[in-house]
Amino acid sequence: MIATRRRLLAGLSASAVAGPALAQGAPATTGLKLTPAQVAAGRAFLARHPSVDVHAHPGVFFLRDYAGANATAKAMGPPFEAKVLAAMAQGHVTAALFNCVADAALLERTPAGGLAPAREFQPGEAWAEYRRQIGLLHAMVARHEVAPGRNVADITAAQAARKVAAVFAVEGGDFIENRMERVHAAYGDGVRAITIIHYHPNQIGDPQTSAPRFPGLTDVGRDVVREMNRAGIIVDLAHASFGVVRDAVGISTRPMMLSHTNLKRPDLDHPRLVSVEHARLVTEHGGIVGSWPSGIGHKTMADWIDSILRLVDALGVDHVAIGTDMDANYLPVFGDYADWPLIPAALLARGLHEAEVAKIMGGNFLRLLGGRETVKPDRAKI
Repeated sequence: MIATRRRLLAGLSASAVAGPALAQGAPATTGLKLTPAQVAAGRAFLARHPSVDVHAHPGVFFLRDYAGANATAKAMGPPFEAKVLAAMAQGHVTAALFNCVADAALLERTPAGGLAPAREFQPGEAWAEYRRQIGLLHAMVARHEVAPGRNVADITAAQAARKVAAVFAVEGGDFIENRMERVHAAYGDGVRAITIIHYHPNQIGDPQTSAPRFPGLTDVGRDVVREMNRAGIIVDLAHASFGVVRDAVGISTRPMMLSHTNLKRPDLDHPRLVSVEHARLVTEHGGIVGSWPSGIGHKTMADWIDSILRLVDALGVDHVAIGTDMDANYLPVFGDYADWPLIPAALLARGLHEAEVAKIMGGNFLRLLGGRETVKPDRAKI
């Protein structure tokens, strides 16, 4: 139905909205063919609806006060939070998941241009890095640079006040080690999502970008998923192997997410992309998949919009979100939060209804954050 409607609307202009249109349409470099009225419709949409980037590292905040000197940190350069927060405000971003990076100190560039751990953690290092990075987020809230994003009410309040809310998150469950009390400590710190596996193969399981050591979740990994369910922290399965995703679906009592990826295509395969089967494991459990504007399969922002719509067609509009990975993305085709209004503008212009775009831009994530939905795990899959 959605795909059919888009075909019917292809080539047609979206209706103009009340109020002044922007002086120009989308920049030519985006590949988007949007009129000034369509761009204005995107901005007007964001004034009416909360929007959430479900995976981000704004201004690489996690590197502030970092004493290490690995090549990855050097390549990213010094943090630039103030610049990005100004762009988020300009682009009317309501909230983003500000992700600490648990294994940042371990990562180096591979010859192929990817990331991989170059060493293991020293005793106590993973927990110390977590404390350092989560302290940076607390300081940003204390300085009123961002609003807190602990729950749906916080994000609703940020939308009304035209502020940017920070939902605390961690990419990599390494800091938990085998101590389940740290899951609850993280919740107390304000963490509301944990990507349980990043690039470092850890005590929970394996990433999708390296040869697996285990068929799926480890025993500790199963305990972590269960404890995150109890604590109210969203399980993020981005980067995790298919086996980890399969096992997590078998035991989780809460919907989960793949925060930043896209679907494989007949002409495109990459370890960071997922099959429809992989994605549906998560979405048939009530979860969401965030579309990722990387350079993998995309040359322009218009290409990325196509990927968002492929997810909608394959998984349903109730299960799609936006996960930019800003500002630590790989060859990004979306690199400035000031252009955030172009996303709803393009989706509206491609034929989605306003209510559908509202789900993609933030509503679907808020459903997970609200924790109102539970699912019965299929114990046969364990």
